[in-house]
Amino acid sequence: MCACAVSVEAGKTTGRKGREIPADMDGISDVAVGVKRGSDELSMYNSPNSGMSSISDGASNGSDSKKLRVEEAPPSRVLHIRKLPNEASETEVIALGLPFGKVTNILTLKGKNQAFLEMGTEETAITMVNYYSTVTPHIRNVPVFIQYSNHKELKTDAGNQRTQAVLQAVSAVQSGGSPSSDVQEALAAASSPVLRIIIDNMFYPVTLDVLQQIFSKFGTVMKIITFTKNNQFQALLQFSDPVNAQQAKLALDGQNIYNSCCTLRIDFSKLVNLNVKYNNDKSRDYTRPELPAGDGQPSIDPSVAAAFSKDSNSLLGKIPGALNPLSAAAAAAAAAGRVALAGQTGSSGVLLVSNLNEEMVTPQSLFTLFGVYGDVQRVKILYNKKDSALIQMSDGNQAQLAMSHLNGQKMYGKIIRVTLSKHQTVALPRDGLDDQGLTKDYANSPLHRFKKPGSKNFQNIFPPSATLHLSNVPQDVTEDDLRLLFSNAGGTVKAFKFFQDRKMALIQMSTVEEAIQALIDLHNYNMGGSQHLRVSFSKSTI
Repeated sequence: MCACAVSVEAGKTTGRKGREIPADMDGISDVAVGVKRGSDELSMYNSPNSGMSSISDGASNGSDSKKLRVEEAPPSRVLHIRKLPNEASETEVIALGLPFGKVTNILTLKGKNQAFLEMGTEETAITMVNYYSTVTPHIRNVPVFIQYSNHKELKTDAGNQRTQAVLQAVSAVQSGGSPSSDVQEALAAASSPVLRIIIDNMFYPVTLDVLQQIFSKFGTVMKIITFTKNNQFQALLQFSDPVNAQQAKLALDGQNIYNSCCTLRIDFSKLVNLNVKYNNDKSRDYTRPELPAGDGQPSIDPSVAAAFSKDSNSLLGKIPGALNPLSAAAAAAAAAGRVALAGQTGSSGVLLVSNLNEEMVTPQSLFTLFGVYGDVQRVKILYNKKDSALIQMSDGNQAQLAMSHLNGQKMYGKIIRVTLSKHQTVALPRDGLDDQGLTKDYANSPLHRFKKPGSKNFQNIFPPSATLHLSNVPQDVTEDDLRLLFSNAGGTVKAFKFFQDRKMALIQMSTVEEAIQALIDLHNYNMGGSQHLRVSFSKSTI
């Protein structure tokens, strides 16, 4: 039997001889049809767009104008995964199935950027497919497609020691045990004890102590260094043993620390040892407690560790052997340098903002800037101290988030200070009292970004950056129009890029301060025809 394959792409199909075959099936793209030797024949490849699978109608007629027969794949415990990035590893594919149940086998087709994943039961496979039909799975920030395979089980080469080692390690982690010694040797040979961790969709701040508590469930954590790179919170974490690092990566990569946010992206670092100079809230060497805190860096209060409690909505909390993670409020409080003890995490939703430019600041400008991190309810600029204001957010979590991102940023040329207020609410002026417009009630504002549960805005919260994300751009607005608009806001446009649909764009200002000013001035700007521009901070650069 000869191996053959054709692919349908952009409305035409090209066979091995380079002839074009018309593709008359709308909605099906990039479909591969092939025949493979052996008992593990895998000739069926599912279309990511149509929910259908295509199979060869036989190679006996030798015709270049073969017709594709299409069938719908019934539920199966074997799942077909397509569009994998070239560098995707087996462990990353396995991580997609790990939260839903036991993974019993895997077959990767590196040349085709595809894989087959066998779950323990058909029920867990159905749960996985149903979940990923509403939440697009990603590997290395690339969306992948998951469907049922026509195969009921995978028959792979048992001699593939690496695959078997990975599966045994997964099984051990899932059951709360440890891999056997020979598996440990196989894993250790291919991994480093140092993990590189990136936190995506960081709606709540994540601290060094949060990471230590989570990863220590898989072995002895020796050192951690945290930092921000490309506007993303990242960390390097060193275990005492590479096997522990492998187990942690298998169990935690792709998981959320909190419900629907703070997603862990984990890779092995090229480093084999971390050099930590200071023990503070940014870095820690657990083997050398005598290290100094460093210049101006606060040392960590050990009582912060008491803040850890179960979050029943967190997917991570449901994985055997993993940490019951911090409550969101406790994590945010810890990130802000405050001790948040279990049972005492309900903080005020009111912020005190000081060192404002009293000649320039308005309630509306504060509403717009702080509204990036939560729904602002009320703003009061203090009558007798107009360089200070009280801002009431929807809850304590949003207040903590805004404080962690905006404290120390420049607004109207002055570095603002943001702290939690002792006030529980911001009082409105008494009826008939004129406070010169210093107090505004925004409780019913249509501009709240987070009033809709499950909004995508929850997944796109980033620290202030020089690059802004623009959306709701009218079709007739050009790059020159937007460059001029943002230049008139008082800044210098360094770079610009439209997204493919031209409804969204990235625009890069020369400084973070200029970007903050542009966001304040131009978020909700009327572009004509009742279309209002949406502006937020981006983690990307142009």
